Amino acid sequence: MATGMASSMLNGERAVVLLFVSSILYSTRISLLYEGLSFSLLTIFALFVEISVESYGSAFPFKTRPGASSGILLGAVTLPGVAISKLIQLSRALSVHEVGVEEVEFIRLQYWATSTTCLCVLVFLCFMCHHESKKTNSVSLHNDCHMKFSISSIALFIAVCYLSFSAKSSSKWNMALTLLWIVCHGVAAVKFIQHVLNTFPACASFGEALLVTAGFVVYFGDMFACTTARLSSIAYGVERSEINTIIQGMLLGLLIIPILFKSILKKWELYMTMTSSNTEVKRSTIFYLCLAFILLSIVPLWMQFVQDFHVHPFLWVLKFVFSEPHKRLSLCVYWVAVICASVLRFYNISKNSKIERILLRKYYHLVAVLMFVPAVIFQPLFLNLAFGAALGVFLVLEIIRVWRIWPLGAVVHKFMNAFTDHRDSDLLIVSHFSLLLGCALPIWMSSGFNDRPLAPFAGILSLGIGDTMASMVGYKYGVLRWSKTGKKTVEGTAAGITSVLAACSALLPLLAATGHMFTQHWLSLLMAVIVSGLLEAYTAQLDNAFIPLIFYSLLCL
Repeated sequence: MATGMASSMLNGERAVVLLFVSSILYSTRISLLYEGLSFSLLTIFALFVEISVESYGSAFPFKTRPGASSGILLGAVTLPGVAISKLIQLSRALSVHEVGVEEVEFIRLQYWATSTTCLCVLVFLCFMCHHESKKTNSVSLHNDCHMKFSISSIALFIAVCYLSFSAKSSSKWNMALTLLWIVCHGVAAVKFIQHVLNTFPACASFGEALLVTAGFVVYFGDMFACTTARLSSIAYGVERSEINTIIQGMLLGLLIIPILFKSILKKWELYMTMTSSNTEVKRSTIFYLCLAFILLSIVPLWMQFVQDFHVHPFLWVLKFVFSEPHKRLSLCVYWVAVICASVLRFYNISKNSKIERILLRKYYHLVAVLMFVPAVIFQPLFLNLAFGAALGVFLVLEIIRVWRIWPLGAVVHKFMNAFTDHRDSDLLIVSHFSLLLGCALPIWMSSGFNDRPLAPFAGILSLGIGDTMASMVGYKYGVLRWSKTGKKTVEGTAAGITSVLAACSALLPLLAATGHMFTQHWLSLLMAVIVSGLLEAYTAQLDNAFIPLIFYSLLCL
């Protein structure tokens, strides 16, 4: 009976996540003792909350994506795992004087902000479980044990956080402000995840919503802190590149557009119904005016405020592109040719063929390999900017599709539906975002010091090669399934792991030939490939989002 209970508590996904956490903790240095201890506490508490939430099933008040597990444990440890892995990498660099102390301290602050964000969301979910247990009149002793465990975990995490900052902070006033800033991340995350789950019901699991919430809050919290520091002339963070500032400002502007558009529509609604019948055209005109106003006026003002651009930011982009015109324009022509050929070909196949959509979607993963590998090796800075531009285009098109903006709304909706699967919905289509960000995030996070040359390729290798080969081989030749209810096969997983290892073996000599200096331990590489491959086999979450981050974290060790 005890064995059956343990096996039900420790399913495949949880076992892989615990293996991921154990790998990070094993590599954690003594200088990161507090961070490692807090990461352990966060993992244990997340496992407890996941089991508690899943025990209530459909009775839980939020409607999550059908067919997916809660994914709370995976969602809670992924971004903190990325941050602590980056800390381990920078600690190696600090010991050989490759980076400054301020860079390590900035990532340390980002780790605590991320982990506190996840902890506060877990506390919120734990509170919801306690509320549900009261409604269902559960056994009081059981509830008391749950409450004591929750309070103990939270108290220990807070104590470790306080000790970490008290050991590093120069004054109590600075420490108090830092802790307050970190707590604000947690409060914002709780508010934001409620908004996400209520606004987009059945579009995401708890784990996926937690990953998005933590990422948004920390990313834009950093942007807010940078702006505040600029206003008050206080030193914050590390020196930022112009490309990072441009991407950050553009993304914030695109997320503000729906809010501005909605508020204007409410004020103009009565007027539009009383005038001529061309309300759709007027509605679209308002949207495009909002888009132009935000991107051409508000966003550049912020960019020039936080970064010393000597020209308008968009003129800086043009100057950057034409600083190496032959290489960068040739790369743009190559990308456009690959995109046009693949989109037209795959769209026609999707309409006229009975091929499975899962296989059709994997062809785009292979296209990502063709597009991004040459750019990562020869034009990494330009690729950073191109990823930001592509993400901006995707966001604009998704806003147009959701709001049915004339004349593109219906066309974009029809086109995107040709490639959706069970993880998408009519309300929100996220697969193309997850593929783009899965390839882009490891490259963005590897800017600066990087002694692990394969880390920038984490998304391309895991999604473009590993995930694609696992799906294709598993679909055509798979017989042995990992579970009775799942579709993933042992043959597919073995093919994915083998193909990534083969790609790494071919890529490392190529990187060495292009002058990259590095040290890559094959044991850590093997562990990274196996863990990410097993996660692809077991998880029911949106693997395009999680697998590249897990793979990247382990490659940094």
